[in-house]
Formats: sequence, C-alpha cells, structure tokens
Amino acid sequence: MGVPQTMEALRERADFIKESLQKSQIITDNMAAILGSFDHRLSALETAMRPTQIRTHSIRRAHENIDKTLKAAEVILSQFDLTRKAEAKILRGPHEDLESYLEAIDQLRSNVKFFSSNKSFKSSDGVLNHANQLLAKAISKLEEEFRQLLTNYSKPVEPDRLFECLPNSLRPSSSGSPRKHGDDTSKSPTEHQGKSLENAIYTLPTLVPPRIMPLLHDLAQQMAQAGHQQQLFRIYRDTRASVLEQSVRKLGVERLSKDDVQKMQWEVLEAKIGNWIHYMRIAVKLLFAGEKKLCDQILDGVDSLRDQCFAEVTVNSVSVLLSFGESIAKSKRSPEKLFVLLDMYEIMRELHSEIELLFGSKACIEMRDSALSLTKRLAQTAQETFCDFEEAVEKDATKTAVLDGTVHPLTSYVINYVKFLFDYQSTLKQLFQEFEASDPDAQLASVTTRIMQALQNNLDGKSKQYRDPALTQLFLMNNIHYIVRSVRRSEAKDLLGDDWVQIHRRIVQQHANQYKRVSWAKILQCLSVQGGGGVGGDGSASGISRAAVKDRFKTFNVQFEELHQRQSQWTVPDSELRESLRLAVAEVLLPAYRSFLKRFGPMIENGKNPQKYIRYSPEDLDHMMNEFFEGKTWNEQKR
Repeated sequence: MGVPQTMEALRERADFIKESLQKSQIITDNMAAILGSFDHRLSALETAMRPTQIRTHSIRRAHENIDKTLKAAEVILSQFDLTRKAEAKILRGPHEDLESYLEAIDQLRSNVKFFSSNKSFKSSDGVLNHANQLLAKAISKLEEEFRQLLTNYSKPVEPDRLFECLPNSLRPSSSGSPRKHGDDTSKSPTEHQGKSLENAIYTLPTLVPPRIMPLLHDLAQQMAQAGHQQQLFRIYRDTRASVLEQSVRKLGVERLSKDDVQKMQWEVLEAKIGNWIHYMRIAVKLLFAGEKKLCDQILDGVDSLRDQCFAEVTVNSVSVLLSFGESIAKSKRSPEKLFVLLDMYEIMRELHSEIELLFGSKACIEMRDSALSLTKRLAQTAQETFCDFEEAVEKDATKTAVLDGTVHPLTSYVINYVKFLFDYQSTLKQLFQEFEASDPDAQLASVTTRIMQALQNNLDGKSKQYRDPALTQLFLMNNIHYIVRSVRRSEAKDLLGDDWVQIHRRIVQQHANQYKRVSWAKILQCLSVQGGGGVGGDGSASGISRAAVKDRFKTFNVQFEELHQRQSQWTVPDSELRESLRLAVAEVLLPAYRSFLKRFGPMIENGKNPQKYIRYSPEDLDHMMNEFFEGKTWNEQKR
C-alpha cells in the first residue's frame, strides 16, 4: 500500500475518535445534570428530616440521663441502707459479735468516704455528721473492748510455768535449796554447761491465748486507723507493764539498795545472787522475749507505736533487775564476792546478744545502755576484787596458830580460791580483755603466779612465830608441798609450767633437809665417837670411859624421848611425805644407833642395871619413829 492510502486511513480514524469524544461529553453533561438534580432533592429531604433527628436525639439523651440518675440514686440508696445496717450493728455493741462489729466500722468508714466525695448531694452534710458521730461512738466502745479483752486475758505467769519453759539442765531442783560455792554440784551453769546451753531450747510462755490474738490485733488496727494511737498506747502499756511486773515479782525479784545488800549476811546474799542470775536468764529469754513477740503481733502494722510500747512495758522490770546487779557491784568488796561477781558477769555476757536484739530500737536505748554499763561495772569490780585478794593474801595477819605445823588455813583457802578461779578460765580471759588487749593466757598465768608468791611470802612470815626452828621448817615444808601437790593436780599446772613445779619441789626438799639438820643434829652428835679401837682392860673403849658411855646413853634417851613426845604431836598430813620424812630420819638415826650400841653396848651390859642406860633397841626406835608427825596429844601418847 502507498503513502497516500496510509494517510487517508489515519484521517478516517481521527475523525471517528473526534466523533466518539463529542458523544461522551454529551453523556457526561447529561449525567452531571441528573446528579445535580439528585443532590438538590437530598438536601431538601435532609432539611425536612432535621427536626425529627433533633427530637430523637433529645429523647435518647433524656433516657440516658434517667438511667444515670436511677443508677446514682440506687448507689446512694444502697449507701443509706449499708449505713443503716452498720448503725444497727454498732448500737448493739461489740460484745455480741466482735468480728461483725469490726466489719460495721469498716463499712461506716467506707460510707463516710463516699459521702465526703459526693458533697453535691443535698443530704451529704447531715449524713456525714451522723456517720462521724456514730464512728466516734464505735471507736470509744472499741477502746473499752480492747481494754477488757487485754485485761481479762493478761495474767501474770506463775514461776512453775516459767521453769517448765527452761531447758532441763536449768530447771530448779526439787529441793529448791540455794546453790553455794565450794560444792561441785553447784558451780555456775554458764561455765560447766556452757556447751550444752548454746543449743538449749527455750519455749516462750503463752502470755495471751492464741485465739484472742487476731481480735486484739484487729481492734488495735481500728483504733490506729481512727487516730486513737495514744489511747491504744496507754491501754497497752498500763495493762501489760503491770502484768509483767507481777510476773517478775512472783519469780522472786526484789529491788535492793546498796545499803540493803551491805547489811545482809553473806550466806543470804550469796543465795540471792544465785537466784538473780537465774531470774536474769528467765526474764530475758522468756518474759521479755515473750513480751516482744506479743507486742509485735498485736501492734503489727502500727509501727509508730510498737517499739515505744515494748520499751514502756519492760522499763520498770528491767530497772528492778539491773538495780540489784548495780547494788552488788557498788557494795563493799571482799574476796568471797569475786566468784559471784564472775557469775553475774558471765550471765550478762551470755545474754548480751539477746539484749541487743530485744532492746535494739531507739526507744529502748537507755535499757540497752544500762545493761552494757552493768556488764562493764561488774567486770571492773571483779578485777578490783582480784587485786584486793592478791594484796590481802600478802598482808594476811590472822593470828590463827597452827601448833602442829600442819597446812595453814590460809594456804588451803588460797589454793581452793585459785582452783575456783580456774573453773572460770574463759570468763577471766574475757574479763582481762575488757581492760587490756594482750594475751589472756599470759595474764592469767601472771596473776596466778603473783597470788602464789604472795601466799609464800605470808607463810614465811607466819613460820617465824614458832620458837622451835625444826617446827618452822616442818611448817614450811608442809605448806609448800600442799601448794605444789595442788598445782600439779589442777589446770594451774599448764599455766605455771613444769619449771615452776620443779623449783618448788626442790624448795620442799630443802625444808625437809633443814628440818633433819636442825632437829636431829644434836642427838646424832651423842652417837658419834672420835677415834677407834676396842674395849680396854680398864673398862674404856678408845679412850672413852664407862661413865662417859653411860652419860651418852642417858643423854640420847632424854633427847629422843623429848623429840618423840614433841614431834608425835606435830603433823605431816600428806602420808607419802610423812613416810619419806620418817624414812630419811631413820636412815640416818638407826645405823648410827646400831653402830654405837654394838661398839659400846658391852661396856654397859657387863655392869649394873644395863636397862637403865640402854632403854631402846633399834627395833624400839623404829617403832617409835612411826609415831612421829601423827598429831597425837600427850594423853594419846601415854595410852
């Protein structure tokens, strides 16, 4: 196909498209006209419907407002109904049904809150006034109910019940007799049962029946919520403090002044101190711990009162207990008080952690400080008493005469005292560290050594009272031997050491040797003869005449009889030492006598009345030697 044909075809298509567009524009214009007409009619319809729509909306709004009003009225009416029901319960009082009464108070509080937030309600003020008055009456009745419940169910705890709460090892014996020092069965339980007491179980006494506890707690909560904290505090404090003080009194605790303590006989005071130690443990571990638990449970949630209540409830009872300890610590010091002071110090140390725990709040700080102050004062007084004892031993000037040279009462007293001290080793070491941060073992060793030296110094002075130098030596031998033997058998040996023991054993031997020299040197001189030889024709032996031999025998007899008479009254209480001393004398005396008798006896035996001069055989002397140091009286010897 040529170009002219192609151009013709394109022209025809262009004309067709143009014609089609013209038709489309006409259709569009017609549609626009129709739609415009429809919009006009809709506007007219909307205008016609608007009044109906407005009326329908108003009706719907009115219905909604009516529903809201009805619902509000229903809520208000229900609040009135609840208030009326709560009022009825409150007017009946709490005795009939306490739980229901407490629920009524909660409901009343809720109603007050509701009307307080709906002040626009016409009768809100009147309802609020009535509800608040009713609430005030209800809380007043609650206070009385709380007081009555707490009073009725708070009873003093009888001592027997408290003893049952103790571990078996700490319960009083059936005899109830007071403990005394010097009896092994009566020593401080903290020292002798320390290990077992660490894990001992204490059962807190029931101070208020468990079934009453929830009611008391709820009542306390209601009073606190009503702003009656002070009324709650006073009721709780007055009731529980009085009951606790009665429990402590029933136990046997009494307030004693320093003057009261000073006037008491020692046996009475010692028994009271022993009881006080027992009371302190019972009070802290049972009564005060029980009060703390009770206070925490009843006043749970009332934190502002809880600590203050516990402090006020216990303050008087704590004061009575601690005042006795203070009176003892401040009273005149004496050696026998050291052990009870250590017992008291022990119990305060034992209870220290529990006192810190129970009285750890700010409200209890004075009681906590008082307990700590007493502990330190007891430690100080014990230490001063310790120093007094050392000085008293050195300067003891008692005129008690030990006529037979036996162990002096001062020696046995001091040794027993030291033995008791070692029963308190751990306590003493703790006490030393209160004042000086050094090795407590070294301190105890030093103190013990000084006491022993003070005793020996005093014994040296007392030994000079004897006119017979032999008895002086026997006295010192007996006493030093007693000290050494006692140390070897006690824990003091570990502290003083083997060297100390060996040195003092040598001192005992030195006094024994001195006794032999002083007592027997003169009589042995009678049996000694210078030179040698036999009996001559003139009746002499080695130049000694028969008359001189007779005189020697007579002198020996007199001296031996005097020694026997005197020294049979002397005493060596230790059997082993007594036998060794007799043997030592016999080993010197008997061989010398046998020798003298063998050598010069024939001179006498061949003369007149030989028995007048040769009164004793060696066997007689040996027998009589066995009567030495037995402490026999003169009458006993004659028999």
